[in-house]
Amino acid sequence: MTAFFAAVGARGQELDCEVTINADQISGTNKSVFETLQQAVSEYMNTTVFTNTQFSPNEKIQCRLFFTIGEYADDVMKGDLQVQSLRPVYNSSYTTTLINFKDTKIDFTYRENEPLVFSVNNMESQLTAILNFYAYLILAVDFDSFAPEGGEPWFDRLKLIVQMAQSSGETGWKAFEDTKNRSAVLSAFTDPATSGLRRMLYDYHRQGLDQMATSVDRGRQAVTTSLDVISAVHSAAPMSVALSMFKDAKLDELVNIYSKAPAEERTRVYNLLQPIYPTETERLDKIKNGSQDR
Repeated sequence: MTAFFAAVGARGQELDCEVTINADQISGTNKSVFETLQQAVSEYMNTTVFTNTQFSPNEKIQCRLFFTIGEYADDVMKGDLQVQSLRPVYNSSYTTTLINFKDTKIDFTYRENEPLVFSVNNMESQLTAILNFYAYLILAVDFDSFAPEGGEPWFDRLKLIVQMAQSSGETGWKAFEDTKNRSAVLSAFTDPATSGLRRMLYDYHRQGLDQMATSVDRGRQAVTTSLDVISAVHSAAPMSVALSMFKDAKLDELVNIYSKAPAEERTRVYNLLQPIYPTETERLDKIKNGSQDR
C-alpha cells in the first residue's frame, strides 16, 4: 500500500487552519478521495465566514484538524479527529495551547468532489456539522480567553449545532451516551456545575500568562489562583471531559510555569492537581520539585 499523508495550511476570515488527512490504515482503494476531502475541508475551514467579527491577518486563530481515517466503505469514513488551537501570549513570542482534544467518534459520508456547504440554521451534512462544531468551539474558547465569557455568542451557536445534530441521529452527538463526545464537550463549558471553566480561561490567560511579560510572579500567581476551578470541576463532575481536555492542553505548560516558582506555590499546585490526575506522577513531580538548577 502506498502511504497517503497530506497537509495544507491556508488563511481564512477567522481561522488559520492546517488540515491533515491520514488514511494510511486504508488499503485497496483509490487515495484520491482523501486528497479531495483534505482540500475540501481545508477550503471550508479557511474561507467560511463563521462570525461577523473582523479579523486582521495577524489575528487569525491558529488551529489544526488532524483526521485519521480507519475505515472506508460505500462513501462512509470512520476514524478520529485531533483538534488543536493556539493563542499568542501578550508581549512574547510564546503561543499557548487552548484546545488539544481527540474526538474518537468521527463517522460521516463523503463522496469525492462533493461540495461542503455552510449553513447557520440547517445541518447540511454530518461532516459540516463536525467542522462547524469545532470551528465555533475554537472561536468560543479563544474569545473567552480574552474577555470574561467573551465567547458567549459562539457557545450559543454550538448549542444550536448540537441540537440539530442530535435530532439527526448521527454518531457522536447524543447526550449522556458518551462522557467524551461532542455533546459532553459542550456540556463541560455550559453546565452550571462546570461552567466556571469559562471564567478560568480568562483568568489563566489574560490575567495570568499575558501578565508574565510585565511580572512573572504576578502572572504566575494569577494562574495558580485560576486552578482552583479545576478542583471545583473535579468535585462536581469527576468524569467531566473538561478535566482531560485541561490536562492535554495545559499540564506540560504548568510544568514550565512552575519550574522556578517558590516551593510553597509549587506545593499548592501539586496538592491541587495530584488527586485529579493521579496517574500523571512524572509531570506532577516536576511541578512539585521545580527546576533542579535553581
